[in-house]
Amino acid sequence: MRRQVLDVLASMRFAIALLTVICIASAIGTVVKQGEPLVNYVDQFGPFWAEVFGALGLYRIYSSGWFLTILAFLVVSTSLCIARNTPKILADWRTHKEHIREQALQAFHHRATGVLTQPLGDAQTAVLRTLAQQGWSVKTQRREAAAKDGASGAAAIGEGVMIGARLGAANKLGYIAAHSAIVLICLGGLFDGDLIVNAQVWAQKLQPFKGGMTEPERGRLGEGNPAYRAQLFVPEGARSNAAVVNLNEGMLVQPLPFEVELKKFSVEYYATGMPKRFASDIVIHDARKGVDKAFTVEVNHPVVYDGVTIFQSSFEDGGSSVQLKPLRLDLGTAQVAGAGAAVSAVSAVVGGAPQMLSVPSGDLQLEVTGLRVINVEDVAQAQKAPAADGTASAGGSDVRGVNLAELSKHLGSGAKPVGNKQLVNIGPSVIYKLRDAAGQAREYQNYMAPVKLDGQQVFLFGVRDTPAEGFRYLRVPADEDMGVQGWLRLRQALNDGAMRAEAAQRFGRMAAPADRAELQAQLGGSAQRALDLFAGAIRATPATPAKPGQPDQPGLPGQPLAGGLPALSDFIEQAVPAEQRERTSATLVRILNGALFELLNLSRERAGVAPLSPEQDEARRFMTASVLSLSDAMFYPVPMVLVLEGFVPKQASVFQVTRTPGRNVVYLGCVLLIVGVFAMLYIRERRLWVWLQDDGAGATRVKMALSSTRQTLDTDREFERLQRTLLGSAGPATSTAP
Repeated sequence: MRRQVLDVLASMRFAIALLTVICIASAIGTVVKQGEPLVNYVDQFGPFWAEVFGALGLYRIYSSGWFLTILAFLVVSTSLCIARNTPKILADWRTHKEHIREQALQAFHHRATGVLTQPLGDAQTAVLRTLAQQGWSVKTQRREAAAKDGASGAAAIGEGVMIGARLGAANKLGYIAAHSAIVLICLGGLFDGDLIVNAQVWAQKLQPFKGGMTEPERGRLGEGNPAYRAQLFVPEGARSNAAVVNLNEGMLVQPLPFEVELKKFSVEYYATGMPKRFASDIVIHDARKGVDKAFTVEVNHPVVYDGVTIFQSSFEDGGSSVQLKPLRLDLGTAQVAGAGAAVSAVSAVVGGAPQMLSVPSGDLQLEVTGLRVINVEDVAQAQKAPAADGTASAGGSDVRGVNLAELSKHLGSGAKPVGNKQLVNIGPSVIYKLRDAAGQAREYQNYMAPVKLDGQQVFLFGVRDTPAEGFRYLRVPADEDMGVQGWLRLRQALNDGAMRAEAAQRFGRMAAPADRAELQAQLGGSAQRALDLFAGAIRATPATPAKPGQPDQPGLPGQPLAGGLPALSDFIEQAVPAEQRERTSATLVRILNGALFELLNLSRERAGVAPLSPEQDEARRFMTASVLSLSDAMFYPVPMVLVLEGFVPKQASVFQVTRTPGRNVVYLGCVLLIVGVFAMLYIRERRLWVWLQDDGAGATRVKMALSSTRQTLDTDREFERLQRTLLGSAGPATSTAP
């Protein structure tokens, strides 16, 4: 049984099967991104298959147990193949097989016979000299050869010489070199991979920990760990020697024998916003040797110190400080003016401790997760929304010419428009999360500076529910001071019932003649209803009949109020016959925009700012964008926008630190693999036998045969040249070479 197991392990078929499995696993590891967060795999494959693939270890193939086991079996199988075949190869390599019998030469494909006029001694000398000139390694054996006389059949004994020659002997060594290379590469991969670390985890009963957890007492590897690959995070102005080794079960701390201090991080960008070059100026502090050495680490330019190689892996925020100004979207003008309504600015650190923010819906936990100083985006001119008559609207056109169905869409898409790209750096942005009491969080990305889109400067306030989604942006138009205050005053005035009523009365007096008081009141009432619907102060659904003796209630009991343009659209669909909806919607939108314009000027008057004229193009563009933005703001998930007012950037470098003693073994294996493959593919081993026999009449009979590891046209031509060279002018008597 043991013999059979060894035969299987040492068989070439078993080694090839293992190598095929490893190649397939490596292909999977190339297609499936390794070491990603689990949520990314769930989004890509779905919950079921993500769990199945995770159980198979496909997310960390090269450190999974089954992959390392197959690799170990491949080492054992290939080593047994080498041990079994190397003695035979070396024995065959050392001999020229000059002991072959004369009759055996007739069995070769390439064979020939002839007669040389020279005596045996001279013929032998000439043949040996010719073969030596052509690089053949030669050995001879003198022997007595028996021959039969063709006429009488009597046996005659004559002296003969068998010459064994060989060329291309390195072909045999190619087999040993190639198979030894596989063993060395696999051993180097096993030694420099996670095998050593996993062995220490098992032997020392170490306890890996997850991100965000406190490092356990036995969650630290030894400083003298012979092989590891770890990540080292160092912010600017700080130093660290605690690298992290990532395993399937979590992380382990790998202390370095020195400290790495990041003096300065430098980054350069392409026009597309992608990093072109990033480098770290570091100082290595070695307390054991009392040495402080300065280095610069760049991509593809690592630093090697004390057997540890430091690579520039990536860079992250190292704890930048940001100042955020809360903009309350749920307050009215009177509330803002009241005592205690002002919200102080928030100072936070990227990646720092969460802070609590109080809003009417409940406390929210603020987690600032990122600061992007440079944001290169495609801001090519977007297509204009079609007007009510189907034609494209021009920039700065009257807002009465809008399509209500188009404007009722929630939160404009952040997708890039189709067409030629226009890459522009639109400035810094802050990324943060707001987490509610149930632990549910939404992610926000707010830009500091306005961006010009469709001819209008707008602030972009993004939001998404999960990391798998793209950001949806609330586009807030900038005022004449390139700020958000103009829009915010309008939003707060819309929340104030008294200001809505006054703006509606102003619109009625402006839209109707002075002597038509009844018409003014009607228009004012319509404007009041449009503003209330738009502000979400009343429901768009018709009144629900109440029980006898009780007044009707607007809307459905317990139904939340909704505003914006969808509220107007719902009102028209429910209260206006289908054939009159188009005309009614156009009239209602004109009334809404007129009332909103009066509300805007009313808010400006209260703030001591000069009113706007409806004849100004800038005012019309601002109002067009404000209508869309105010409608979208009704569906913003929180009543507060945190605007980035200032920041102090602080970068951090992420280094990959490795100790790989098996690297030189792998390099040696690669050299042997190149040599072995070259020897086996491009070097042909040829063996030549020449039998010289005295014919008893002063001449020499010749028999020759040639064998090669590969039968090619070159072998045929080579044998023809050997016939002409060795048989000389006598020419071959017979030949079977093709």
